[in-house]
Amino acid sequence: MFENTPVVKLGIVAVSRDCFPKSLSASRRANVCKEYAARYGEIYECPVTVENELEMLEALEDVNKAGVNALVVYLGNFGPESCETLLAKKFGGPVMFAAAAEEDCGRALVDARGDAYCGMLNASYNLALRNIKAYIPEYPVGTPDEVAAMIAEFIPVAKAVIGLRDLKLISFGPRPQDFLACNAPIKRLYDLGVEIEENSELDLFAAYNDHKDDPRIPEVIADMERELGDGNKMAGILPKLAQYELTLLDWIDAHKGERKYVAFANKCWPSFQTQFGFVPCYVNSRLTAKGIPVSCEVDIYGALSEYIGTCVSDDVVTLLDINNSVPGDIYREEIEGKFGYTQHDTFMGFHCGNTASCKLTSSKMSYQLIMHRTLEPDSEPDISRGTLEGDIVPGAITFYRLQSTADAKLRAYIAHGEVLPVATRSFGGIGIFAIPEMGRFYRHVLIEKNFPHHGAVAFGHFGKALYNVFRYLGCEDIGFNQPKGMLYKTENPF
Repeated sequence: MFENTPVVKLGIVAVSRDCFPKSLSASRRANVCKEYAARYGEIYECPVTVENELEMLEALEDVNKAGVNALVVYLGNFGPESCETLLAKKFGGPVMFAAAAEEDCGRALVDARGDAYCGMLNASYNLALRNIKAYIPEYPVGTPDEVAAMIAEFIPVAKAVIGLRDLKLISFGPRPQDFLACNAPIKRLYDLGVEIEENSELDLFAAYNDHKDDPRIPEVIADMERELGDGNKMAGILPKLAQYELTLLDWIDAHKGERKYVAFANKCWPSFQTQFGFVPCYVNSRLTAKGIPVSCEVDIYGALSEYIGTCVSDDVVTLLDINNSVPGDIYREEIEGKFGYTQHDTFMGFHCGNTASCKLTSSKMSYQLIMHRTLEPDSEPDISRGTLEGDIVPGAITFYRLQSTADAKLRAYIAHGEVLPVATRSFGGIGIFAIPEMGRFYRHVLIEKNFPHHGAVAFGHFGKALYNVFRYLGCEDIGFNQPKGMLYKTENPF
């Protein structure tokens, strides 16, 4: 995959209140590091135990010199609330706070008592006073093995936060006329640390034309042929698609600037087909498979959501329309009695052909049926070619999205579900999705809170990590598919 997500290098700094044994905090830190190394991997153990502001600066210099980009502030005892929160502020990257539980000590709690349970309260208060964001686990006090597990859960959160702070989101063209739902204020992107570069379709078209007869095109075509295999049903369109793929990859090199990571939000209709002579879906799927998310219809927050999912899941993601209900005959014949879902729990997630081949049960090069109806109704597919069609692989999924509202407030949703092993009998990249209580979630989260029709899909259950990322980013409104008996605020109780 393209190196488009950060590598997290963890560090841990123990802090100590001067009226508690400093050695207690240091020894507990060592035990946490031992447990983490044995179970999860590498963590840098800062040798400085912070008791005052000068030691805070010493520890900060040490972890920076070691290349640490995600920090655990560990309260081995009560902790110095000013120093520990200043450390988080000056560090600059994502920071987690955790505290030591009291250990077995033969029932005598004297020198071995650390009171970190109490210290976490003061730490949280001081973080708020200084307007410092920090990740605090659900229950942040634990034994060394428990704290090690908390740190492991911090990794995907840190990865997403680091990635966003070095992300450039590149867009081409304004949102299509009837897709205003994809139009959202960019102010919150800057608040998150994301840079955005908005371009005209003409810029993209000029760059594409500059790649005519690019000597690398045959190599890209050969790679496409290997990927498609027997699904290479429209080989004549591959030269144009290869030219377009090189255009986007070269745009990254020329425009990434001081940023390390990129995602695209690109115009894909209606004039795209008539001018470029193809649909870009297959290329979008290939870049996403390389770890470079590409959203359709200039959906900037869709691309942002995809990038977050790429960081959190360490896997390929996709962006789909929350598209159509499952017909009654398919539900009765293929789902009812075989899976524990009502018909309202199911829906079809679809896009024209942007889902990567590795996330389809089988795939083939095809044409965009909807565009063909409009642009080439009486002829064989030509400019509507370029989609990747197939049913989406069955298994666990997380449907989610981070969105800015029209008044520039962050809002998100997360829902666990699955793609059912049921043939869709349809076109495009498509799957039959099942999410518990989807009908109520659809009405009281997706509709009630004005979310657009695009949802990001991660292949696996990553709701806990995504929720923590959204909270860290300052999103206070995070919807989820609430179980029966748990009413939404807008749900009619009668």
